[in-house]
Amino acid sequence: MADEAQDGPAPEKSAPARDAAPGTEGPKAAAPPVTPPAAAKPAAAAKPAADADLTRRGFFSWAAVAWVGFSVAIGGCVTAMGRFMFPNVLFEPPTNFKAGRPEDYQAGVVDTRLVDKYGVWIVNDKGRIYALIAICTHLGCPPAWLDTQNKFKCPCHGSGYYKSGINFEGPTPRPLERAKITISPDDGQIVVDKSQKFQYELGQWEDPNSFIPVKA
Repeated sequence: MADEAQDGPAPEKSAPARDAAPGTEGPKAAAPPVTPPAAAKPAAAAKPAADADLTRRGFFSWAAVAWVGFSVAIGGCVTAMGRFMFPNVLFEPPTNFKAGRPEDYQAGVVDTRLVDKYGVWIVNDKGRIYALIAICTHLGCPPAWLDTQNKFKCPCHGSGYYKSGINFEGPTPRPLERAKITISPDDGQIVVDKSQKFQYELGQWEDPNSFIPVKA
């Protein structure tokens, strides 16, 4: 009993404080790790994809331009080769052709129906039908028949010729040339042959092939 009194009641074990006293803090808990937003990674990945798409489009655009340029160059080469293989050819009108019947040409008239196609005037003058070649003897320009002035006139340098083809003004040195003219025995039509020419200054206008005699 004495011992129990002396010793007294055994001290009670104090329970650990559940709540910290005001003004005091317990041990700090470790902060949770911060993770980047989930949307950041897709956004970062989308930029390289967009760049790659633009690069791909640019490549195909340049490839298309290059292909068009290549096609144009090849087409030009093929065209040049084609023109080399088939050079330009000047198709001259026939030098030998029929010009109708003598009665188709009125006396005293310069007929201009064949000048554009065949390059000759058919003239019925003073009992003769002849074919004057429509080339100026100065520099080769094509004269024109001026009916109101009753003369051939070259527009290039002003050379003038009478109805007969004799020169009388301008720089031309000699008369117009005449083509061979005959009557076809088959159908009675006039046949003109420009491959054979007759010159006045050489006395060739009196050649029977330089005119057709008709009644004046």
